[in-house]
Amino acid sequence: MADKPFGPQTLALHAGHTPDSDTGSRAVPIHQTTSYVFHDTEHAANLFALKEIGYIYTRLSNPTTDVLEQRLAALHGGVGALAVSSGMAAIFYAITNIISAGQNFVTGSNLYGGTQTLFEHTLKRFGIEARFVDSSDPANFEAAIDENTRLVYSESIGNPRCNVDDLRGIADVAHAHGLPFVLDSTVCPPPVFNPFDVGCDIVVYSLTKIIGGHGTAIGGAIVEKGDFNWGASDRYPELTAPDPTYNGLNLWEALGGADGKVCPVFVTKARIGLLRDTGAALSPMNSFLIIQGLETLPIRARQHCENAQKVAQFLETHYAVDWVNYAGLPSHKDHDRAMNTFSMGPGAVFGFGVKGGLEAGRRFIESVKLCSHLANILDAKTLVIHPATTTHSQSTPEEQMIAGVPPDLIRISVGIEDVDDIIADLDQALVSSLK
Repeated sequence: MADKPFGPQTLALHAGHTPDSDTGSRAVPIHQTTSYVFHDTEHAANLFALKEIGYIYTRLSNPTTDVLEQRLAALHGGVGALAVSSGMAAIFYAITNIISAGQNFVTGSNLYGGTQTLFEHTLKRFGIEARFVDSSDPANFEAAIDENTRLVYSESIGNPRCNVDDLRGIADVAHAHGLPFVLDSTVCPPPVFNPFDVGCDIVVYSLTKIIGGHGTAIGGAIVEKGDFNWGASDRYPELTAPDPTYNGLNLWEALGGADGKVCPVFVTKARIGLLRDTGAALSPMNSFLIIQGLETLPIRARQHCENAQKVAQFLETHYAVDWVNYAGLPSHKDHDRAMNTFSMGPGAVFGFGVKGGLEAGRRFIESVKLCSHLANILDAKTLVIHPATTTHSQSTPEEQMIAGVPPDLIRISVGIEDVDDIIADLDQALVSSLK
């Protein structure tokens, strides 16, 4: 079996872990510890100097979190991963790992509201410019790139616009300029979609969503493909120049990147720099809980996508619904691309408009019984929310419309309940919305 690669469900259950040598534990143990005993003074010195791999302090690494990171990397066919305390921390680290004040990155404008706010306002305080473009055409990214651009960023499926862009084309533009392509694929991780298959170099996730899957733990991750040539120019000294915080260590050379080897230089630098200094560490308990979700991810993902397709088809024909924006429907402008990109379907999060606008939408939200009204997506349960007054409420009305958030939008995250029960609840709430 060594010559045959394991499938995604096998990797989700086994990658990164063998039964504990001391106890034989089949489940991944929770290493609820802050720190680790060194063998001797030489061992301690080598760990701090990065001459040996091992555990020093749980802010940097932890055996339970290490299994989660290895499992995520294995599912993608990547070289490494870094798990952190939230999806927003993962996005912040992915950007600031290689961008400094006075530099910029180019990003699609159809983003999750929290990401939009981070990019447009918070990063500006650090002197980092986000250049927003219409992501429907890769040429728009190219037009915004200049000598101070450090990366290209987008989302695999826009949240909440539900656009499915030419990701391969965007990756080609980035690579033509010697830039990495960073993609947020929170709504459709493997096996629904592997961003590395379309040229992505770095992928970021909120592990809180479908990967964790149960609404019990917050976390985030950065996963690295490993073959981007960071040393092709002097654009990325953070990764390829001597590091003054590690006595001049050149990480790119130390990990073999300068010799042409695939290596996790990006996530390693984020760990030994940003995570070390700013401390957005994932707790061992949350790592364990997310691993429990990850072990059933392929099975749940299939059911999410199957249910979402049926729910979208139901909503499209309902007399109380004005429109449905789901790329699994032939009526969606990106339908053909979505069907060719996502093996199980374009995820399970989409939007629809209730006839009667804002007030009808409020009545709908307050009438659901099985569906849960809360600010999350891709829990195993079906979830609904009104983005204009919640997830995108920090944006102006003009910004909301640009992001695809009209006042009548209801966002639904279709769960894995019996689909007939989901549809029945939506039907009675839609009927109530018109009263």
